[in-house]
Amino acid sequence: MTAEAAKAAQERQPAEGHQTVQGQQTTKDSAFVIRDAADSDLQAITDIYNEAVIAGGSTADLEPRTLEQRREWVESHTPRTDYPVVVIEDESGRVAGFGSLSHFHPRKAYDGVVELSYYIASDAQHHGYGTAMVKWLLGAARQRSCRMATALIFADNAGSVALMRRFGFTRFGFLPQACYDGKRYIDMSYWYKEL
Repeated sequence: MTAEAAKAAQERQPAEGHQTVQGQQTTKDSAFVIRDAADSDLQAITDIYNEAVIAGGSTADLEPRTLEQRREWVESHTPRTDYPVVVIEDESGRVAGFGSLSHFHPRKAYDGVVELSYYIASDAQHHGYGTAMVKWLLGAARQRSCRMATALIFADNAGSVALMRRFGFTRFGFLPQACYDGKRYIDMSYWYKEL
């Protein structure tokens, strides 16, 4: 990590009540910082999400989202809820991905159950950022006294399936051909982990 990047990483502080995770990924020797998303991150969040929309295989959205639509999505999480949207930066300070915790269901009896989601830029995949993001999101859910985390992923998304298994999630549901992306029907799998 350059001295300038180290100084910038040190200066970033999490919002009150949120944790920041800093670490060294030995697999690629790439440092990372996970922090609350800021307005200045909206373009990167939009670009990473739209890259996933266009590539297919990880979101059911069929059309890229506008910057304003992503802004509304981020604002729907914080500060009105206690569920964050966070970004992960690589050692140069570039946003390499983002993740979020969301209410599993709006009905009150489901309080304490969260859904996690994460997206990593294609050129930043296989550097440990997805693992770091899921670890952070699970820690944030525990910090908020959540009792269960859930995830809904495409059943053929091998990377996400492996990540769910690595963190001890259990597949509890399978919905065949639930999603149609304009070319093919895609099976969905539901995962959960007790916290």
